[in-house]
Amino acid sequence: MQQRHLKIIFYASAIALLLSLLFISLDAGISGDEQVHYQHSEKVYDYFASMGKDRDALKTPKTHLQYYGQFPDNVATFLVHWFNIEDVYGFRHLVSSFIGWLCIFVTALFATWLKGYRVGIITLILFAVSPRFVGHLQNNLKDIPFALAYIAGVFYTLKLTYARFKTSSSHSISLLIASIAFSVSIRAGGILLAFYLLLAGVLFYLVEYFDRGQINWTQVQRTVVKLVVFSIAGYLLGLLFWPYALQNPIVNPWKSYQVMTDFPTTVRQIFEGKFIWSDFRPWYYLPKYMLITIPIIVFVGVVMFFYHWKTVSGNRHRFTYFFLILTTVFPLVFVILLKANLYGAWRHFLFIYPGIVILAAVGIHEFYSRIKLKSVKITSIVILLFLLIHPLRFMVKAHPCYYLYYNQIVGGLKGAYGNYETDYYYHTMRSGAEWLNDYMEENNVNGQVVVGSNFPVDWYFRDQSNLKFTYFQYRLRSDKYWDYAIIGNSYISPDQLANENFPPEGTIHVVEVDEVPVCAVVKRKSEASYYGVKAIKNKNYELAEDYFWKALEFYKKDEHIYYRLGKILSLQNKNDQAILALEGSLKVNPNYEPTLSLMGRLKEKESNFVEAKYYLEHLLDVNPKYFSAYVNLAEIYETTQPEKAREVLKRCLQIYPQYKPAIRALADTYQETHPEIVDKYKEYLNTFN
Repeated sequence: MQQRHLKIIFYASAIALLLSLLFISLDAGISGDEQVHYQHSEKVYDYFASMGKDRDALKTPKTHLQYYGQFPDNVATFLVHWFNIEDVYGFRHLVSSFIGWLCIFVTALFATWLKGYRVGIITLILFAVSPRFVGHLQNNLKDIPFALAYIAGVFYTLKLTYARFKTSSSHSISLLIASIAFSVSIRAGGILLAFYLLLAGVLFYLVEYFDRGQINWTQVQRTVVKLVVFSIAGYLLGLLFWPYALQNPIVNPWKSYQVMTDFPTTVRQIFEGKFIWSDFRPWYYLPKYMLITIPIIVFVGVVMFFYHWKTVSGNRHRFTYFFLILTTVFPLVFVILLKANLYGAWRHFLFIYPGIVILAAVGIHEFYSRIKLKSVKITSIVILLFLLIHPLRFMVKAHPCYYLYYNQIVGGLKGAYGNYETDYYYHTMRSGAEWLNDYMEENNVNGQVVVGSNFPVDWYFRDQSNLKFTYFQYRLRSDKYWDYAIIGNSYISPDQLANENFPPEGTIHVVEVDEVPVCAVVKRKSEASYYGVKAIKNKNYELAEDYFWKALEFYKKDEHIYYRLGKILSLQNKNDQAILALEGSLKVNPNYEPTLSLMGRLKEKESNFVEAKYYLEHLLDVNPKYFSAYVNLAEIYETTQPEKAREVLKRCLQIYPQYKPAIRALADTYQETHPEIVDKYKEYLNTFN
């Protein structure tokens, strides 16, 4: 087919994809980080609207969002204010989808520049069947825009390189500076594009030197000056709408970068069937998640690319492919070596996916173009089309929650359930909220209604004046007062999922994706546990006990109610009954941490040190950050095995060096034998008092 015909197909496909993505975004739910980013963007708007007098955008101790430029979020909010847009999140999703499409389109243009419009079309197709990318594209105004900035920066760096860095290439220069600015305006790590630009210059002249045996140093100096100017221009433009960076354009972006590389927020997540902390994940966490969530056809394309490496990397694009591979692989290798805190699968690394897709598209094109026999060509096309079925089928069934996709390596979403996170970004909460809205209308639910959730769903009920919202952690849901609850299957212990304790008791509707339960709408059967908690606060332990017994008549699979009952019985010195209640809790969830902790302490109280150690050691296997358990375990060892007690406490302090109870307990172990060591620990305590 002639290039002009392919060109028409390319642009027609790109426009069709844009319209499809904008339409799809109308059904998108609010993502996990979206509310806090929107709230911060309101603070940024207030900062600029007040000419810098409103300083709330500079003080974000809980969210740490002062360290993000989050320019796309801010622009969306500015537009919301200027045009009085009421459906804030609906508009944000349109903006996010358009930026996501731009990312796809720029990547396809990159591929077209490399090998022609046929490869550009293949690139569009591969993106269209990439459920994870398309899923985040709908409502992720942080990672998707950064992906656009990143691939555009790499693309225009290469275009400028092949133009030999001539200032006459004003189009490439302008877009390159814009790419650097856009990336820095989202997160400080975007400055990496400026370093890539300088690296491209160095590599270009090295290649020229080895090819020609000489180098024009005057030209090199001029080029270096140009690249530094372009980099500084992009960097400074990227700070214009970032309040924190504007306070000190040199120091504060560097502080931001340091925070990003060692992000203070850690979460627990399911990985390989275990409930692990994000800073305790294995080194292969990121590549493993990519391996099991990227469509197989993309990996096939990448394999084809390297199989045809000698042909692909001819003289014209040898440097190009090397640079593209470098910019795709380097962030992955860097974060593994850095042992950075990672969570949320690979969404923070969506920016390297466009590079992977280009390699795959080129590989598929090379493979197909070298087949001579018509029958083999047809067979290969059939095989490639067959590989499209799995992600396409999922996207049809899962609409609009595409990002829950897992490939055939783990058996799809069904195979991943209980072994890996499902709706960690809470996309399905919209479906649950809309169902509950319809349910209350159909059943004439009037008067004051309280809806609880493990995710802020109040936006979906903004037109319901009789409704109040309360937030709860999933495991503590019985402590709060609510009439109905919408519960997302996110960050729930794999033991609970394996024991089929999700959906929880009282569920009246289940949102399923590919026959996997990802969200539950629950109707309260009894408020007894809530009143039991109130009785505890009033120190009416007998009344609290009665309430928890009553609650268990309705909720026999809520380990926290059993724990509450065991705790209240222990406070009344009914230790035998308390242990029976706690055993009931562990039958529901063998790894429920508060129960394991209390069981350990009760067994220690009975002088049953063997079982006490068992429960506490098991607790620390389940959660190495349950710091009080280290102190409790050390108390058991201290009398007979002081060295063992010290070992336990030092393990604790390796994770949390400023945990005061462990420092005091460790000092106590030296009280009789080494009082001078006790003094050193006391001095250490005073350093952060």
